[in-house]
This record gives sequence, structure tokens and C-alpha cells, in this order.
Amino acid sequence: MTASAPLRVLVLCTGNSARSQMAEALMRHLSHGRVEVFSAGTKPQPAIHPMAIDTMQRQFGLTLDGQFPKMLDRYIGEHFDQVITVCDNAAETCPVFPGNPNRVHWSLPDPAAAQGTAGDRQRAFDHTAADLAQRISAWLALSSGSRRSPR
Repeated sequence: MTASAPLRVLVLCTGNSARSQMAEALMRHLSHGRVEVFSAGTKPQPAIHPMAIDTMQRQFGLTLDGQFPKMLDRYIGEHFDQVITVCDNAAETCPVFPGNPNRVHWSLPDPAAAQGTAGDRQRAFDHTAADLAQRISAWLALSSGSRRSPR
């Protein structure tokens, strides 16, 4: 892997409004350009969840400007080195991508489905973001010497 050829990663979930959007922003930030990251959903929501936006700003100082929910179909046929699913549904319906990229599954509860008070729901987003940051940091440490998949 060289600076001129970053790893290409696709993060998938169902709604592409919370987990995968937060993962996309975190991976872009934590990789310092070593990863070209995209996110998509199998059934994308109309917009990013406001609590995801709030969490990323408060916990990491990151905005999700320029990000929006996207349908998985827009990436079919593209080459990725890694496909990361962050929900069980997306893992079950994930298509085959050219070049047979590595696949990782992180089963994370959907914070948008959290019940309770606004504070309870916000804590679910905060917990998910912290979990993603930890997983992404570990993944980046492990993948720093990885070879890209053949194209």
C-alpha cells in the first residue's frame, strides 16, 4: 500500500443513516488518507439521522458535510479492497464485488432503533460511535501492512 494508492473500503448497513455514515467519517478521519471510504445501504433512509450528526460533532469534532444516504446499487461493479458490514441484514444481503474483496462483519445494534428518552437514544448513538472508533482503530492497525486485493 502506498500513499498514491489508498485502500478502498465500502461500509454497508441497511438504512445508511447512522452506523455506516459514522463509520465512513471515522475511517476517513482516523486513516489520515490511507483509506478511500464509502458507505451505502440496502434500503437507505432519506437523510442522515440527526443524532448521528450530533454525536460525530460532539465526540470527535467531525461533521458529516457532504455525506448522504446512498443505495448500495451505485457501487455494484466497483472494486473495493474491503467491504465492512455493520448490521446483520446487510451482511446477509451483501452482493459479491469484483476482485473478491475481504469482508468483515461488525454486528452493531441500530442506534436509530433505540427506545426510551431522548437521552437514552443519544447514549445509544454515542456508544455506537465509540464502538466504531475502537473497531476502526484496531482494523487500521491490522491493515496497515495489508496488500490490496487484485483488481
